Amino acid sequence: MGILNVTPDSFSDGSAYLHFNDALAHAKRLLNEGADIIDIGGESTRPGAREVSIDDEISRVVPLVEKVKSLGGIVSVDTSKPEVMLAAIEAGVDMINDVRALSLPGALEVVAESQLPVCLMHMLGQPKNMQSAPQYQSVVTDIFKYLKQRVEVCLSAGIESSYIAIDPGFGFGKTLQHNLDLLTQLSSFQNLKCPILVGLSRKSMIGQITGREVCDRLAGSLGLALIAMQQGAKIIRVHDVKQTVDIKKIFLATQNEQ
Repeated sequence: MGILNVTPDSFSDGSAYLHFNDALAHAKRLLNEGADIIDIGGESTRPGAREVSIDDEISRVVPLVEKVKSLGGIVSVDTSKPEVMLAAIEAGVDMINDVRALSLPGALEVVAESQLPVCLMHMLGQPKNMQSAPQYQSVVTDIFKYLKQRVEVCLSAGIESSYIAIDPGFGFGKTLQHNLDLLTQLSSFQNLKCPILVGLSRKSMIGQITGREVCDRLAGSLGLALIAMQQGAKIIRVHDVKQTVDIKKIFLATQNEQ
């Protein structure tokens, strides 16, 4: 899953693809490098991020959904707002990626009606405060229970089980130790019988471990991606598609897969 942020303030590539032509060129590059899915986001969810209006998010996302679809790519929209979801669905989006796991009023109904695949992510708190001393009784158990409950809600709403993916939400209300515990025990989430999506690319945990700035975290991102694959992750959300595709090919070769 290649990341396409059309925001002025995303933590890694904020404002780089805010203009339509720049964003479209980047989408083409991600597809050429081997991305299976292009995940378009019109609102930053980095720690401390402010919310954007529905109209602003729609104006950033929808034209790109239509154009990237015409390139032949699978298109996901990274949003929590049901209004943005509906506009993206009308534009032909293939998947909804929601950091709030369809918890905002109306979001569950929109996705259930659309019968599109959805990814349910765990986030403790909101982007503006999620990194303010997050605490859990047991981070893996607590997040497993939360995602299990959200999956059950989706099933009850009529969403097909095969259309639901889960994401433990690395960096979304987690300390470094929480992130490491989640990564080393990621395979336990396979018990939910849903594909596991992870977003580890260039995140602050890499900087905490290595001391590297955001622009210099490729090696750390690839290392985390490989560990996630070994732990059963099926969708890897990344900025650096070409290099991660190489890692995937090497990993699959060791598994006697194509």
